[in-house]
Amino acid sequence: MKKFTSVQDVPNLPQWLQEAKALKANPFAHKSLGENKVLGLVFFNPSLRTRMSMQRAAYNLGMQVMVLNVGQDSWQLEWEEGTVMNGTAQEHVKEAVPVMAQYCDIIGVRSFPGLKDREADYAEGVLNKFLQHSPVPIISLESATSHPLQGFADLLTIDENKQKAKPRVVLSWAPHPKALPQAVPNAFVEWMRAGEVDLVVTHPEGYELAPQIIGDTPVIYEQERAFEGADFIYAKNWSSYREYGKILSQSPDWTITEAKMALTNGARFMHCLPIRRNVIATDGVVDNSLVIPQAENRLWTAQLVLKKLLEETSSIPWGPPALLL
Repeated sequence: MKKFTSVQDVPNLPQWLQEAKALKANPFAHKSLGENKVLGLVFFNPSLRTRMSMQRAAYNLGMQVMVLNVGQDSWQLEWEEGTVMNGTAQEHVKEAVPVMAQYCDIIGVRSFPGLKDREADYAEGVLNKFLQHSPVPIISLESATSHPLQGFADLLTIDENKQKAKPRVVLSWAPHPKALPQAVPNAFVEWMRAGEVDLVVTHPEGYELAPQIIGDTPVIYEQERAFEGADFIYAKNWSSYREYGKILSQSPDWTITEAKMALTNGARFMHCLPIRRNVIATDGVVDNSLVIPQAENRLWTAQLVLKKLLEETSSIPWGPPALLL
C-alpha cells in the first residue's frame, strides 16, 4: 500500500473495519509505531474535521505533524509542464513536492475542484501531481472528485449502528445555497458499493452522479418513496455533473424533515458536516442524528490508514506510485 486515495486501495475492507474498531477501543496500542516519523498535511482549502482528525490520529501513533496552507504559508505553485514562470507562481510542483517528501514520511493533501471544467477536475491534477512527484506515501484528504477518508468513516459508522446484516442505506440530495463538489457523494457511493449495504440514491432529475461512480446503483427521483423502509439516511448536497458545477434546484421540498424520517424503518440520519440547519435538514433531525459519532470515526479511520502506511514504509523501497486513472 503506497497510497490511500480510494476504497480500491483497501485490500480487505471487512478486516479494515474490524481493525478500526480495535483502534477505537485502544487508541494508544501502537503509540511507538510513528516515533521519529513526520506527517505532512498540505491544504489547498479550509478544513476542520480532516485537519484535526489527522493530527490527532498521528499523535496517537507517536508521529509529529507539520501543516502547510498553500498560498498562505508557502509560495504559489505552478502546475503546468514547460511553462514560462513569469506570472504569480514562484515555485514549480516538480520541486515543491520532492522537497516536502524530504521533510515528511507521509504526506496528506487536500484540494477542491474548480467546478468550471469537468474534464480538468476529474483528471485530479493536484492529487496526481503529488502522486507523480512524491517518493513517500500520499493520502487523499479530499480531492476534486472524492473524499475517501469520509467514505471510510461513513461505512464504519453504519457498520457500528446497523441492526441487520445488510441495511438499506439512502443517499439523498438536499438543497444548499452554494454549488458544492461531488466528492463526498462520489466517495459515499464507492464505499457503500464496496460494503455490505443495500444502497439507493435519490435526487432531483439533473443531479445524476458520474456514470463510472453510480454504476448500477438504483436511483429514485421521488425522495419520499426512496425513504420507505430505509435504515440510514445520508444527506448531502452536490452540484450537477451533467451541467457541470451548476445549481439546478434549491427547492426546500428536498430538505430532510422529521415527517420524512417517519417514513423510514427508524432510520438514523447522517451527514459529513458542516451542515446548514433547516436547509439540509431540520433541527429535529440533526439533533437526533449520528453526525457527532460519525465525525469521531474520522479519527479512527484516519489512524488506521496512517498505521497501515507506517507498517509498510520501513520495508518498501519507495518510488512514485501509480497515478489515478
